[in-house]
Amino acid sequence: MFLVRLLLPASIVMTVCFATFASGALDQLPDDEVQALRDILHTLGKKDWDFSNPCNSTVPPTDDTKKIAAVTCSNCTFGNGNESYRVVGIYFMRQNLPGTLPPDLGKLPCLQVFDLSYNYLNGSIPSAWGSLKQLVNISVSGNRLTGPIPGDLAKIPTLTSLTVEYNQLSGNLPLELGSLSSLEVLKLRSNNFTGELPSSFANLTSMTEFRISDNQFSGQISSYIQNWKNLTKLYIQASGLKGPIPPLDLLGKLTVLMISDLNGSDQVTNFPLKNIDVARWKTLILRNCNLTGPLPEPILSPGVGISLLTLDLSFNSLSGEIPESFGSSLRDVPRIYLTRNLFTGPIPDWILDGGKNIDLSYNKFTIPEGSKLSSSNCQYGKGINLFASSSMDNETSNIVSCLRISSRCPKNGQYKLHINCGGQEVTVNNSIKFDADTNSGGPSNFFLAQDYYWSFSSTGHFLLDNRPKKAFILSNLSRLSTDTTNPELYMTARFSPLSLTYYAFCLVSGKYRVRLHFAEIVFTDDETYKSLGRRVFDVYIQGERRLKDFDIVKAAGGVRKPNIQSFDAVVTNSGTLEIRFYWAGKGTNTIPSIGDYGPLISAISVDYLDQIPSSIPKGGVVGIIVAGAFVIILFIVAILWWKGCLGQRSSATEHDLRGLDLKTGIFTLRQIKTATNNFDAANKIGEGGFGSVYKGLLSDGTTMAIKQLSSKSKQGNREFLNEIGMISALQHPHLVKLYGCCVEGNQLLLVYEYMENNSLARALFGPEEYQLQLDWPTRHRICVGIARGLAYLHEESRLKIVHRDIKATNVLLDKNLNPKISDFGMAKLDEEDNTHISTRIAGTYGYMAPEYAMRGYLTDKADVYSFGVVALEIVNGKSNTSPRSKGEALHLLDWALVLKEKGNLLDLVDPRLGSNYMKEEVMRLINVALLCTNVSASVRPTMSSVVSMLEGDAVIPELGPNLSIIDDEMKVKALCEHFQDKKELSRSENSQTQSLLRDDPFTGSSTSAVDLYPINVDSSYWEKRV
Repeated sequence: MFLVRLLLPASIVMTVCFATFASGALDQLPDDEVQALRDILHTLGKKDWDFSNPCNSTVPPTDDTKKIAAVTCSNCTFGNGNESYRVVGIYFMRQNLPGTLPPDLGKLPCLQVFDLSYNYLNGSIPSAWGSLKQLVNISVSGNRLTGPIPGDLAKIPTLTSLTVEYNQLSGNLPLELGSLSSLEVLKLRSNNFTGELPSSFANLTSMTEFRISDNQFSGQISSYIQNWKNLTKLYIQASGLKGPIPPLDLLGKLTVLMISDLNGSDQVTNFPLKNIDVARWKTLILRNCNLTGPLPEPILSPGVGISLLTLDLSFNSLSGEIPESFGSSLRDVPRIYLTRNLFTGPIPDWILDGGKNIDLSYNKFTIPEGSKLSSSNCQYGKGINLFASSSMDNETSNIVSCLRISSRCPKNGQYKLHINCGGQEVTVNNSIKFDADTNSGGPSNFFLAQDYYWSFSSTGHFLLDNRPKKAFILSNLSRLSTDTTNPELYMTARFSPLSLTYYAFCLVSGKYRVRLHFAEIVFTDDETYKSLGRRVFDVYIQGERRLKDFDIVKAAGGVRKPNIQSFDAVVTNSGTLEIRFYWAGKGTNTIPSIGDYGPLISAISVDYLDQIPSSIPKGGVVGIIVAGAFVIILFIVAILWWKGCLGQRSSATEHDLRGLDLKTGIFTLRQIKTATNNFDAANKIGEGGFGSVYKGLLSDGTTMAIKQLSSKSKQGNREFLNEIGMISALQHPHLVKLYGCCVEGNQLLLVYEYMENNSLARALFGPEEYQLQLDWPTRHRICVGIARGLAYLHEESRLKIVHRDIKATNVLLDKNLNPKISDFGMAKLDEEDNTHISTRIAGTYGYMAPEYAMRGYLTDKADVYSFGVVALEIVNGKSNTSPRSKGEALHLLDWALVLKEKGNLLDLVDPRLGSNYMKEEVMRLINVALLCTNVSASVRPTMSSVVSMLEGDAVIPELGPNLSIIDDEMKVKALCEHFQDKKELSRSENSQTQSLLRDDPFTGSSTSAVDLYPINVDSSYWEKRV
């Protein structure tokens, strides 16, 4: 793990070990060394080691998840100058060793690395280890060690890394450690250390990583941290220390900063940074630190890509407005948490249009009249949490809340609420129904139950978790204790990495009994490191902390045992009860695996304690019966009329339209004609195979795009109904919004939001006068946005949908160049019970996955393939398909494969970008695109994985073999001549692709049946832009 640190300068190396690791036979290792190794492994509890070949391995890989057992040896010169074969490394990670730490490590004089991470060892750290003069790395994290850190460890002059996280060590840190001038890494997280940080630590100027979270230190954060100029990572979460935080601007190498949950609520502190350099920082967390004042200005130098992945400033007292200008730097940050601050003013458009995970809940923003949020719910798009983000103090002003529950509550209110957190609806004791709670949740998520009686808000993502996607619901895969009452309540649980809040609405005022049902279903109860996890969090009810440092296992007396915590709470006239679970930075977060921490809840019960009044007087009962009978009669008449039994049937299209569960409005033909000036040709902005697209201005001033389809075409009818049915059920920041439709006579019209910058195709490779100068950050943001939209369609939407025609013409750009996927006329529902859909082939040649184009085999991986092609176009700035003579074509994908083979992938970059791009980001995007376009559908990633890879949150798998044309010398030569030409392609080269519909032959148009803003050379699309 620390191979680099094994190669120390000769001036401090007392013994010289040549790094020529090899397997050694027993006669190669001195007898005294073999016996010492036997004794050490015996003390550790390692009973199955093969001493016929004790040096069995090279230096093991640095993998934080695998079991590793290795002893490495090397030729070593020490002492009297004789060269001998000696043990230099002992690695036993995740072996569940049950013994103690061996005090006689000194018998291995050449030992450099001793890694016993994640076992079941007990006892204390021996002082005798101080006799080892060449030890570089000590790692004993994830065990049951107790006692203090011995000061004798400071006698090891070569020690560069000391890791003792996730144990039960205690006492003050020894002053002597400050003399370790070579110490670079010190990890002390999740122990019981006390006292102040030693003043001698000011001498640790080689420090690169310092972790002291989850301890019981006292005093303030030491100001000498400012002198650690080599520091790259600093973790001080729930350490016991107080503020203020010293200024950190001088630590120019610091890229990961996690400070949270400082002691001392009266210790108000200023922001420790003058600005936020989004190109420098990777993680910036300053949560619950009593910060005040405005948000510092973020900065981003021109031509430099962002590195910041997480900005968490939640649970502070930051105030003021968030300027619109901050969007140029913060727009592309994947995760921003500003919950529970005092921010005011309007919510900037860059937040609303960005589609990232942004939590603005519990602030004091204002929502002006006519704002896009004025009729919004508390979740804008997929990732923007707006619950309680604006003040409710003055209901008559423009300062309003995103949620108005009172108007939806029953007249007599509610007296109880029961939720099966993370699970399906269940009934216990044959009488009490627990509501289902199966929403997947997310880093910045608000969910409102269908009956409006309850909701939850979740904030945060799982730190250190490298997996592409982490579920926020857990399932119990093991048996509960045999005496469990109502076991169905503990089969699932909802959990959160930071804050999880449940709200009960419409409750009558009065006193309630709140019962919180817990069971730890992640940790084990065996004698392995997986049993050593500690889940610690706080519980608040109605804003008051009722449980501090709550540990489910301790409260229940073991894992998979239920524990019910009961509290009384008062609900006022607001009718709302708030139950919040908050992770205050304590407990383990890598046991049994990375990301296993944070509050967890199995079920919630809320019951009224006072006597429930009789609900309805006798007169009221009579009124209800009469009213009910009248409603039933009206309902029957309505059904008869709907089915055409009481009048003339409408057209077949209108009849089919009524069968759709529309989430859109209905427009009249008169409205449409007025908006388009009677379909004036001057308002035409596009033309497709089944109709035209017009720009329209509604009477309220809203600009719309209106697609006119011909009702004479059977195909057009089918696409029309399909598109309405699909897109009316979808709402996402990266999907074009359908406002409504119109069916009158032979007119079939769809009304969409207007996209000011038209399509990605025109922006990249349309006629030169209409192309947009898209810089690299914008291209990268567009690519990530498309991926997010597809991830929603495939994995997050209630309807799982395969688009079938992802291409640059079907990606539209709004005024801020945010991408939105359009045209769902050929989309298909992805039935989860089927591995694929056998269907008629529909799509665009050059973008279709091979298994779909040749066999009609359709899965969501077909969209992944198309996305990969579009991603290459974004990088290169040219269309994927360039026709040649005799029906042949050159493909950008083929050229990318040639460059991959040659090792020259950067030659793919659009020459218009010059050198103004991030090479690492470009290479990441190209490699992701090539992975998406692999000929094997099973190799292609999911779109959620694509998002994680593009944002640098996940590793890109090594590319396997892909079909290539590199053996065709003539084809390669043609590709070189075409794609290495720095001149722009002519209009005909750029706009000619082939559409493939089983109902029609190949054509020379790039337009599918349903392009919203089609590319057609013969239309006025290119020449007119209103």
